[in-house]
Amino acid sequence: MSLPDPLDPTGPYRVSVVCLGNICRSPIAEKVLTAELERAGMADEVVVDSSGTGGWHIGSGMDPRAAATLRAHGYPTHHTARRFDPAWFADRDLILAMDLDNLDELVQLAPEPAVVGDRLRLFRTFAPEGGGSPNPEVPDPYYGGDDGFTTVLSMVQAAAKGLTAELAGRFGPGAGR
Repeated sequence: MSLPDPLDPTGPYRVSVVCLGNICRSPIAEKVLTAELERAGMADEVVVDSSGTGGWHIGSGMDPRAAATLRAHGYPTHHTARRFDPAWFADRDLILAMDLDNLDELVQLAPEPAVVGDRLRLFRTFAPEGGGSPNPEVPDPYYGGDDGFTTVLSMVQAAAKGLTAELAGRFGPGAGR
């Protein structure tokens, strides 16, 4: 799967990760993907943010279980939840939904389908072979136990590695734009 062309060829490639409330899955994905990009030396070429389709948690920090899972694996946890703004379709190069419901909501928020084009995808489709599962969704761990957050982290790490490899091939040192 090829990456969509950058909307601004002179600026960084902008990736936005979106879930429902922006306190569990999308902030985990933002922190993990950012760390992968930093390890690959691409922090200046690709920037990552996250948001939710719902507004219940705007201004809140990350779910404590998500933060604990990230912290236990050496990732940063500072986060302030926000809602996806449809105006972001104009400047995000790649918008990654965590599940099909999030994807459907984003499609409905789009000003028109042509604006989105191939820039809207499921995050887990970047995991090698879909993460070993025919289901490319990252399940919402919010109503479950701590083990759900560990499972989400594993899924996100696989997809982040796959996406970083694709981004490095396209925008990394020596790749040229």
